[in-house]
Amino acid sequence: MSDTLAPLTEALLDAARRAGAEAADAIAIDGTSLEIAVRAGTLEQAERSEGVEIGLRVLIGRRQACVSASDTRPETLREMAERAVTMARLAPEDPTVGLADPAQLAKARDASQLDMSDPSPDPDPAALEEAARRAEAAALAVKGITQVQSASAGFSRRRVHLAATNGFTGGYERSDHGLGCVAITGEGLGMERDYCGDGRNHAADLMSPEEIGRIAGERTVARAGARKPPTGAYPVIYDERISSGLIGHLLAATNGSAIVRGASWARALLGEQVLPKGLSLVEDPHRPRTSASKPFDAEGLPTTRRVIVEDGVLTGWTLDLATGRKLGLPSTANASRGTSSPPSPSNGNVALSQGDIDLAGLMAEMGTGLLITSMIGSSINATTGDYSRGASGFWVENGQIAYPVNECTVAGNLRDMLMTIRPANDARTHLSRVVPSLLVEGLTLAGA
Repeated sequence: MSDTLAPLTEALLDAARRAGAEAADAIAIDGTSLEIAVRAGTLEQAERSEGVEIGLRVLIGRRQACVSASDTRPETLREMAERAVTMARLAPEDPTVGLADPAQLAKARDASQLDMSDPSPDPDPAALEEAARRAEAAALAVKGITQVQSASAGFSRRRVHLAATNGFTGGYERSDHGLGCVAITGEGLGMERDYCGDGRNHAADLMSPEEIGRIAGERTVARAGARKPPTGAYPVIYDERISSGLIGHLLAATNGSAIVRGASWARALLGEQVLPKGLSLVEDPHRPRTSASKPFDAEGLPTTRRVIVEDGVLTGWTLDLATGRKLGLPSTANASRGTSSPPSPSNGNVALSQGDIDLAGLMAEMGTGLLITSMIGSSINATTGDYSRGASGFWVENGQIAYPVNECTVAGNLRDMLMTIRPANDARTHLSRVVPSLLVEGLTLAGA
């Protein structure tokens, strides 16, 4: 993919062989990012970073070790390889470590068909500053907004290349554009805040600064005068902005690493109902213009569409090669890695089945309960699924928003909660996690 990163990973592999490694893989990441923030109409923060990071994993028998660096000089590569080999010889044996068999490797070695890289010129700082100013001005124009905590615009471009001694070599590039605004209403202890943000691979797909600022302002003003909700057992709606976190708990519980450790409330649920009938959870790593898309995983295996939950039934775990070998199963091509650690399983693009009603319809169905738009803190037992989190949002009565709420706690058990979810149809399909607003029954609220 790259005329600079590909030779760099090959040089790392050559150094590993010379140092005595029996097998190795190498990763090189070339990134640049720019972040601009304004406040009260003036530039508050401007940060730019760029550089190359490299990582090397060496294997000697069933022992492995990883090293990383941000220096690409030949002497550094040599020192990395020698250190990694020394570490591997002292590491404990693990019968499940090892590279992929060459027959398993992906044929597609670039991501051009995924359209993750914006071909437009990188934005300059002045353009980002102007976008942030426009978002701030739009928020301040909303009646009731007393100040804007921050308005920011950013850009990054990242190139990744992976190579291994089993013959794999491939890479891809991704760009990310972002814009966000946090507004405040009220004064002193009566202040409330909310936000709006958008992130896309291509700048042309971004919401306008004016829309970002306006929505942030309107959301914030709607929170004025928030108070605690009543205490008791009530249904709860997780707004689309935060509902993916609830599905994230299911993904964490079905991750092969948690299953291998026995530290998952879902460890005995393979082939069992984990969501209501009619709902499916699908992973698709090939969705265009989506930041978690990729043609191959961090071990060079071809990524494919996978149904994690089908008609409510859990179909399998999320695995890389090592966790798959521990469980006697093939990898699901979900390996992910940075430069300083070996691969581990991780989910990318996932989508939950959407319902047939909008958020207003979901509130009407709920009747009386809590609409959560923001969450803070957490106390979640990964082994039992016991769940408790701080929340804020809106109290709903007779299907209509009655007043904003804050300083409350919602508690339940993830196993029971997920079996009751009812989805709306409002998920944003460009996100890596496409999850609509979710109605959940039977949670305990601690408020006033």
